[in-house]
Amino acid sequence: MTDLVDILVHVDESIDHDHREALTDKVRGVSGVVAARLDDAKPHLMIVEYDPDATKAIEILDCVKADGVHAELVGL
Repeated sequence: MTDLVDILVHVDESIDHDHREALTDKVRGVSGVVAARLDDAKPHLMIVEYDPDATKAIEILDCVKADGVHAELVGL
């Protein structure tokens, strides 16, 4: 059984709802990512659940940054 890990990604820019949806869809496409969500109530915070045996947190962060936004990992 694989232990999943949660990370919190802080997105610096204010992005609209459609961009947030597209970004979470993109992150969900990263191998090993089980879930990703950006809530309209906290639009700068993305919670990502992933399998650390399949991907690394930095790869998820790189995926977010590749979308043209500035972001960083936040410790939980």
